[in-house]
Amino acid sequence: MPAAAPPQPKPNTVARSWRRPGVRAAALPTLLALALNLVGAPAQAQLPPKVNAPAGMVLPGQPLPADLGGPAELVLPQAMVPPRAPQVPVTSAQVLRWRDEAALLEHGDNGLARDPARAATLYCQAARHGDAQAQYALAWMLTNGRGIERNDAAAAYLFAAAAEQGLPQAQRMAKALGEPQGEPPPCLRPPELDLPRPPAVAQAPDRAAPARPMLLPALRHRLYDEAPKPIVDYVKIMAPQYQVAPQLVLAIMAAESGFNPNAVSPKNAQGLMQLIPETAARFAVRDPLNPSQNIRGGMAYLRWLLAFFEGDVPLVIAAYNAGEHAVERYRGVPPYAETRFYLRRVLAFLGESLPLLPPHPFDAGITAASPAMPLIRLMGYAARR
Repeated sequence: MPAAAPPQPKPNTVARSWRRPGVRAAALPTLLALALNLVGAPAQAQLPPKVNAPAGMVLPGQPLPADLGGPAELVLPQAMVPPRAPQVPVTSAQVLRWRDEAALLEHGDNGLARDPARAATLYCQAARHGDAQAQYALAWMLTNGRGIERNDAAAAYLFAAAAEQGLPQAQRMAKALGEPQGEPPPCLRPPELDLPRPPAVAQAPDRAAPARPMLLPALRHRLYDEAPKPIVDYVKIMAPQYQVAPQLVLAIMAAESGFNPNAVSPKNAQGLMQLIPETAARFAVRDPLNPSQNIRGGMAYLRWLLAFFEGDVPLVIAAYNAGEHAVERYRGVPPYAETRFYLRRVLAFLGESLPLLPPHPFDAGITAASPAMPLIRLMGYAARR
């Protein structure tokens, strides 16, 4: 990531109406620090529970249900076509069941006949949901031709995805195979792409098309009541200067730190917006544990990501967690379990659902759009909004 600080935001005449009159911006950091000292640093704010979903669908030894595509219509061993994603949320326990059954079918254990094609199908399903071990196992089958057609290009991507999630054996294989080339395989395709699209609205031919809905600053939002008031007030005052909806900033903050200004992660991400040292330096944050500096740095990064991904909020959320380069490489939300869960968690705080989530306004003058955006749209991820 470049270390240079981003350009200062351009004046925004629309945003001025959001600002609270009579408050001097120079005094805001002092007021925020004083207020936080008065209320204390919360260990964890009272937030909505984590996103959960009904338990699984496929048990070992049972046939693959029709809503996953059905084994009869799959051509995975040759063309790497993944099964259709379930039309209900998927839990980590379900992903584990897919992976465990795939291992039994791959090796013919526990009384099951060996079935490499079906094993690859289940590994593929788990890999799409970010399971590193399933990604590694499917890559191993592909690179060795274990009952399915060999495909080193797809294997390189799968090894890389598992390696980037910290799987040591995948890291060794990824290093041996080198940088993946070409497009990511279908088994790393985001399962969100299979969700039902919103119905199209009929438009009379003599009528102008309605304006595209946008994710704009909310006048009322549940996070305004649930987050600490000094933080909410500061974000609502400063967010217009960075052209970011305050509810998006607070949703990111809720998922990152739970509104704890002293939070430090094992990867040394710090403060309310969990800035890693490289990002803090990139956006001129000298003290990441200073609440006002940390919030401004996080908002500057969000403003940059909104321009880079042309207002596509799920891509921005995924990039905030995994980095913009990972989003570009995988042409959408990266196939990491942590990032997949992070996206769902932020959307839950935001109170939005993926199929209907509108884009966010962005300033194209902040940075050029990602060169990968045409390919991301071609795959259907950004274009579905």
